[in-house]
Amino acid sequence: MASRKISKVALPFFSKTRPSKQSIPVHHSAARCVHQSTRLPAIAASNAHTRPTLHPLHQPSMMVKPLPVSGSRSIFIQTENTPNPDALKFLPNHPILPPGLSSPFIEYMNPRSTLAPPHPSPLAAQLMNIDGVTSVFYGADFITVTKAGDANWAHVKPEIFSLITEAVTSGAQIVNVTENKSGESGQDSGEEDSLSYNENDNEVVGMIKELLETRIRPAIQEDGGDIEFRGFEDGQVMLKLRGACRTCDSSTVTLKNGIEGMLMHYIEEVKGVTQVLDQEEEIAALEFAKFEEKLRAQKGQDAAPSTVGKGSLDTVPG
Repeated sequence: MASRKISKVALPFFSKTRPSKQSIPVHHSAARCVHQSTRLPAIAASNAHTRPTLHPLHQPSMMVKPLPVSGSRSIFIQTENTPNPDALKFLPNHPILPPGLSSPFIEYMNPRSTLAPPHPSPLAAQLMNIDGVTSVFYGADFITVTKAGDANWAHVKPEIFSLITEAVTSGAQIVNVTENKSGESGQDSGEEDSLSYNENDNEVVGMIKELLETRIRPAIQEDGGDIEFRGFEDGQVMLKLRGACRTCDSSTVTLKNGIEGMLMHYIEEVKGVTQVLDQEEEIAALEFAKFEEKLRAQKGQDAAPSTVGKGSLDTVPG
């Protein structure tokens, strides 16, 4: 009996008519319209006699379409400025050097070197063909491109982006390894890392290499370059800068204020650091020295410092 009474009392509630569709909150229908917006062209095509025609400006944006599923992958190339205004560092999030290469870098100084053994590179050859590019430097996971001083990055940079993107997405190896029958290397890279351990090194040289490898090389690689150890004689550490640091105006500051100061602080046998220059770099250094002499003659001996290094206007007596 109790259940019958409850059912009679509840009957009016169940028999009440449901609210009309107008009482549904507007935000539900609005949200539904957003979800259906990607299918609007198809609906308009099937019901053209009852639906208004969509104009091109009303077409759904490409941003709301789902990404196509395919075997291709997207690539994001990041760029970083270097202390050298004529050098840019490109990070394609992809390994650059071939596996098993003992040298931590490869540097291409001219178009011919990009085709010569033992490490020819089709990408480097294409980059060197860009008007204004003077050298290409490969690190483990980055590419540093150096341009001429009169070239404009606004013209050079888009071509570099395009070539690197094409090379990485193609899946082809960026650096090939070929047999070097002539014995002459077309690229500026050693057979092995100059900072690697050598059992023939004495204690001082071992300490110098360890400091260069752990403290100095990471900072130089961050700037898009690298460093080579060329020897230790009479208290002088012979070093060569590579990549963006090779042609940087502040390379002397890096060597003297940074590297030399650290080595002399930790190793008392070190008396100084000497930068090893190629023939072209020596000619450029001589020309720069002549230019400084002219400035000294114009400004006088009490001229304000403008450069750093031995024999330059920044040399401090004593």
